[in-house]
Amino acid sequence: MNERERIAKNAAQYFRPGDVVNLGIGIPSLCGDYAPEGVMIHTENGLVGIGALTEGVMAVEGFSNATAMRFIPVPGASAFDSADSFGLVRSGKLAACVLGALQVAENGDLANWAQPGRVFGMGGAMDLVNGAKKVIVAMELTARNGKAKVVNSCTFPLTGTKCVDHIVTEQCIIDVTPEGLKLVALLEGLTAEDIQRQVEPKLITSGHIRTMEI
Repeated sequence: MNERERIAKNAAQYFRPGDVVNLGIGIPSLCGDYAPEGVMIHTENGLVGIGALTEGVMAVEGFSNATAMRFIPVPGASAFDSADSFGLVRSGKLAACVLGALQVAENGDLANWAQPGRVFGMGGAMDLVNGAKKVIVAMELTARNGKAKVVNSCTFPLTGTKCVDHIVTEQCIIDVTPEGLKLVALLEGLTAEDIQRQVEPKLITSGHIRTMEI
């Protein structure tokens, strides 16, 4: 299991049978491979019940997710227009959404759509982080240059304020709590001090810290 798959597997531990969840592009899109049976995946362009990705003769244009990847709907899937889809998002009926991030602040602020010199496009993220009952960030702990992505305060344009519940990385899992960022799980072989050196805010490390799923 590579690092991206490890992140996805641990993020999917927050799903429960019967949940309807939305998965962003990149690492979040891998969470469907580890979702418990009975979880239904939502795509904001208009379907609940995304199944396995497909290609060739099995690829049907009508069954494409928000990033134009073709899939096979699961039994019980439901299709609708994007207005109804965003109505579902804004209604609070999504159990969770999983997104990538450029920065997550100590208070749960999220920045994931733009940084100096690069604009990725916000897409439906602003609606998702305000509509989903639980917001899970799935990302590498630091940027490629080693710069912290878990920060005291976001310096990039915000997607949402005080919206993140869990930060799942390849090295650890951090919960956003009213008291601050709490380290709740570690990759085997790492210590709380290893993580603290790579983030800006002071982490809460009291209580049991479990071992991440691998």
